[in-house]
Amino acid sequence: MDSIPFKYTIFAIISTMSNLATQYIVDFAIKDIISENYALYISMFFSTLVGLVIKYVLDKKYIFYYRTKTQTENAKKFILYSFMGVFTTLIFWGSEILFDKLFEHDMSKYAGAIIGLSIGYIVKYNLDKKFVFGKN
Repeated sequence: MDSIPFKYTIFAIISTMSNLATQYIVDFAIKDIISENYALYISMFFSTLVGLVIKYVLDKKYIFYYRTKTQTENAKKFILYSFMGVFTTLIFWGSEILFDKLFEHDMSKYAGAIIGLSIGYIVKYNLDKKFVFGKN
């Protein structure tokens, strides 16, 4: 049995939970300081950074078994990995914003985030496999 899909799913769940926890913490921290109109975007930004770093480390080491030889190579891989995530981040953010605007419930944005992240991670795996970690 190929364990890559199982591990990738577990890592996506870990990253998603880290992302949502970061959003919640940032929302809580800035709720009385920042306008509600901007708070969502600020929390999405910081949660995306947290999810990105966690997912990069896990994917590089346990999914693609990629070993960088230098810090420079690692930085270049991270930049490429991040660049591949731009499109998938738009899916995630778009889904979260859509759910936040369509449904009048505090948790709706998180439901949108989970759906967007799930779709995005499927797309991201294929992009990373081909363009980021394809040649080792």
